[in-house]
Amino acid sequence: IIVLYVFNYLDRVNVSFAKLTMNEDLGFSETVYGFGASIFFVAYFLFEVPSNLILQRVGARMWLARIMISWGLISSAMMFVKGPISFYTLRFLLGAAEAGFAPGILLYLTYWLPVRHQARAVAWFLTSTALAGLLGSPLAGLLLKLDGVSLAGHPLAGWQWLFLLEGIPSVLGGLATLLWLTDRPEHASWLKPAEREWLSGRLATERTQRQRDGHTSLLAGLTNGRVWMLNITYCTIMFGFQGFNFWAATIVKQVTGLDDNFRVGVLTAIPFFAAMLAMVIVGRHSDRTGERRLHVAACASVGAVGLLACALTDSAVAAVAALSLAAAGIWATLGPFWALPPVFLSGTAAAAGIALINSIGNLGGGFLGPNLMGILKDRTQSYKPGLVADAAALLLAAVL
Repeated sequence: IIVLYVFNYLDRVNVSFAKLTMNEDLGFSETVYGFGASIFFVAYFLFEVPSNLILQRVGARMWLARIMISWGLISSAMMFVKGPISFYTLRFLLGAAEAGFAPGILLYLTYWLPVRHQARAVAWFLTSTALAGLLGSPLAGLLLKLDGVSLAGHPLAGWQWLFLLEGIPSVLGGLATLLWLTDRPEHASWLKPAEREWLSGRLATERTQRQRDGHTSLLAGLTNGRVWMLNITYCTIMFGFQGFNFWAATIVKQVTGLDDNFRVGVLTAIPFFAAMLAMVIVGRHSDRTGERRLHVAACASVGAVGLLACALTDSAVAAVAALSLAAAGIWATLGPFWALPPVFLSGTAAAAGIALINSIGNLGGGFLGPNLMGILKDRTQSYKPGLVADAAALLLAAVL
């Protein structure tokens, strides 16, 4: 599932690198790009909860495979973008196809892992978002160099090659999911019978406890006050997270003045490497101590400091260092954060609650963050006001 999410996340954020040449080729403003990047999350919001409920009913193997295959095909189809309308349409369809993937896997992990092990596991899983940036940034820079290379006699732009080639692994990943993913421990032929019984029994005990507390119904997942508190908090985290994701390459290119997109990609990979290390370390520490809230608050504060530092410097070295600090803080919030819902939700409530938190968080933060950055960039010709707005959102997350 880490490999699947690397493919998935490559396809979600490769538009940030395609932008480096696509905007000029198609005449897009920063506002057009920001809206196209963010409209993904409107579809994501609309289809997220239904998708997770379907996954609970039909099983993770079947539903995650459907998501990956349809997602990869639409991602490759992004090569046919001609103007703002086709850009918005395909980004919306991409969000609809992908809806339910991340919360589906978060739900899937609850089928396999006792609560006390979940922050570290979720952190390892979500390192794939940082790994996608680490590997995908230089890869995207290389693929952009294919500008003008022909396919079946038709020359393609570098950004078209980027979309075409990065969609294919998602389709292959979907086919692999159909063959190899095991839905639940009781179906795992690769575990010994005693191991299957022990793990299934341990998870059943935890489910019984949550059932006793009354947090298992669909209504409980959608109306629980703690779920809505997590909704608001995740919105503010995602505001900074998605703003960083969709604009990091642009910021690095502007602050360094580099024309070589491969070198931009290599430098953009550095913050994602810092994010990956921080996620694993913080997730492990959160599991060891059993503490979640302060881990999230402290990491969100570190992310805010990094973004503010980047906004206040004109040095390329200092900016990349500040972005690395920001990425480490932002990404490290995720493991402890996603270990919170399974503490008080189970069954249908967990499916609905996790999907609701992810969908509303991404709608609020994912739609507003990239959009606001694009509008502010067009009006001020600087990325710095957008960084300050993202930092303010992360500080609010820490307070919440």
